[in-house]
Amino acid sequence: MRSRKCWIAFSCLEQGRIIVDSGARRALIEKGTSLLASGIVEVEGDFEVGDMISIADEDRAEFCRGLVNYSSAELEKIRGEKTEKFESILGYKYYDEAVHRDNLLIL
Repeated sequence: MRSRKCWIAFSCLEQGRIIVDSGARRALIEKGTSLLASGIVEVEGDFEVGDMISIADEDRAEFCRGLVNYSSAELEKIRGEKTEKFESILGYKYYDEAVHRDNLLIL
């Protein structure tokens, strides 16, 4: 396991949790993609950009951890939305993905 992935897995305490739909879960596990907001169905906790979060399926089973690109408040607004809508909803767009695959660890 690369050192960055080890750090994500074992060094940080989770600040919140993102619940994703089955399509997002499949894309993360089978294709190694980044997590997009369109696959997020629920946001739990209070976290900021760069915090470590847990990613779980709709049965609440954790299967990933990662460093998030948007705060919980921002993700509440853009969850389920396509990337193209971020700017009109938030007034800005930092990243295309909620969690980039380089900052994501499949458990």
